[in-house]
Amino acid sequence: MAVHAQTAEKHFHPTQDAPSTSQLLAQGAVAAGLSATLAPFSANGSWEQRLAANPYLMAPMAGVSDQAYRLMARAGGAACAVSEMVSVAGIHYANEKTWQLVDPNPAEPDLIVQLFGSDPEQFYEAAKRVIDRYESRGWLQKLVAIDINMACPVPKVVRKGEGSALLDDPARAADIVRSVREGSDYSLPVTAKIRIGRKQHDYVAPAFAKALERAGVSSVAVHGRFANQFYTGTSDANAIAQVVSAVSIPVIASGDALSAAQAVQLKESTGAAAVFCARGTYGNPWIFADARSLGAGCTPAPHTTAQRLAAFALHVQLLSATGAHIARARSLAGWYLKGMPEAASWRERAMHCVGVSDYLHLIAQVAQANALDPASVMVGEALQLAQETSVTPGAEKHSHHA
Repeated sequence: MAVHAQTAEKHFHPTQDAPSTSQLLAQGAVAAGLSATLAPFSANGSWEQRLAANPYLMAPMAGVSDQAYRLMARAGGAACAVSEMVSVAGIHYANEKTWQLVDPNPAEPDLIVQLFGSDPEQFYEAAKRVIDRYESRGWLQKLVAIDINMACPVPKVVRKGEGSALLDDPARAADIVRSVREGSDYSLPVTAKIRIGRKQHDYVAPAFAKALERAGVSSVAVHGRFANQFYTGTSDANAIAQVVSAVSIPVIASGDALSAAQAVQLKESTGAAAVFCARGTYGNPWIFADARSLGAGCTPAPHTTAQRLAAFALHVQLLSATGAHIARARSLAGWYLKGMPEAASWRERAMHCVGVSDYLHLIAQVAQANALDPASVMVGEALQLAQETSVTPGAEKHSHHA
C-alpha cells in the first residue's frame, strides 16, 4: 500500500477539543470487554495485604508501559501499574522528557514510579523531587510506591553500573534503598526489581534480596532469568521460590507470565505474593482480570474478535490523547491482530499508517473482513473517522493533528 504523505508524523498531537482519556475509556471500554472505571490500588492493611487484594500487576517495560498502555492495563483489571524506568540523572538535570515518564495521566487512579541509576545521592534527590512534584500538583495520593530497577540487562544501562549491574554490588544497592527511603521521608513503600543473577548459574538473588530487606525494601520483584539471558530461554520459577523462602517480605514473581493461566501458575508454583505481567499483556489487556478469575476457580470467557478490535481502537485513541509516539501504534497492530485471518497483510498495512484516523480506518476494514459492523468496535468520533473512506494510510488530515 502506497504512502501518500511526504513526511510521517512522529507523534500524535491531540486537538484542544479532543476527548480526554477518561471520556475515551467511557466510550470504548465496554465494547472491548474492559472496565471504564479504573479501580485504585488497595490502600488497606500492610503492604503484603494490599498486594494480596489483587495480586496481578502491570510490570514496567521501557518503551512500552506509557500512559496509554497503563490505562489499558488498569481497564483490564491490573491492581496497579509501574512507570517506564526513570533516570535519576535525568531528574537531577531537570530533563522535561524525564518528567513526562514520572507524571500520571489524569485518568490513572495511582502509579508506582520506577527509578534507575547507580548514585545513591542522585536516588535521594530523585525520590525527594518526585514526591515534591506529586505534592505540588495535588497528585500525592496517586503515588503508591517508588521502585528501584536492579534488573535491566540492556548493555548501555549496565555499562554505567545501573540496572542489573547492581547485582554485583549489594552494598551499593542497599545504600540506594536507604537513600530512596530517606529521600521519600519514609512516607511510602520502597520496592526493588531484580534478576536471579548476572550470569547463568551464578545465583545471587536470595542473598541479594536479604540485603535489600535489611536495607528496608517493602517487597522485591524477581525476574526468573539471569541478566545475560535477556529474554531468551525460560524463566526459573524454582529460583524465584528460593527468594520467597529466603526473605520475610513479599516477593513479586516475574517472567513468562505470558497468559492468565501462566500468571496463576507462576504465583502458585513460587509461593509469591503477587505476579508482574509484562509481555503477556501484548494485545491482551484482559490478562489481569482473567488471572483473578482463574485464581478464584472460574473460567473467563474468551475474548472475541470484536473485543480485540475494539481494544485496539481504544488503545490507539489513548495514544493520541496522551501524545505518544506513533511508532507504538505499529507495535500494537502486531499484537492485537495476531492470529486473525490475513493478519500478516493487515500488519503490513499498519506499517504505513501515520495518524489516528489511518489506524481507525484500518480497524474498520479488518472488522468488515471478519463480518463485523465497524459500529460494534468503535463509537462516536472514532467511528466517524474510521468511515471517512477518503482517508488512506499516509494521508492523515491535518485537522486531526493540530
